[in-house]
Amino acid sequence: MSLTFPNRSRSYDEAGKRIRFVGHDGMFQISFSVAADAMAKMQPATVSNEAGYLATFDTESSAIRDVASRAYDRTRKSMYVLTAADFG
Repeated sequence: MSLTFPNRSRSYDEAGKRIRFVGHDGMFQISFSVAADAMAKMQPATVSNEAGYLATFDTESSAIRDVASRAYDRTRKSMYVLTAADFG
């Protein structure tokens, strides 16, 4: 099967300074996080707080999910942390 993102929910992890979201490969749940540095790279004007990171995630969700899918296709792990290096 291929990776899908049927659940559009996301949450902010204050301690890790990242946004968490999940994908699914059939019945398997794959955990993803996008680090704050990646958000700032995608949108340099991102406000450095929960609301700012969530807004950037929502605006860039298609690109983020594309990067997540490519990462998953390479290694098929159950957990990923996407950083600025993954975005270009």
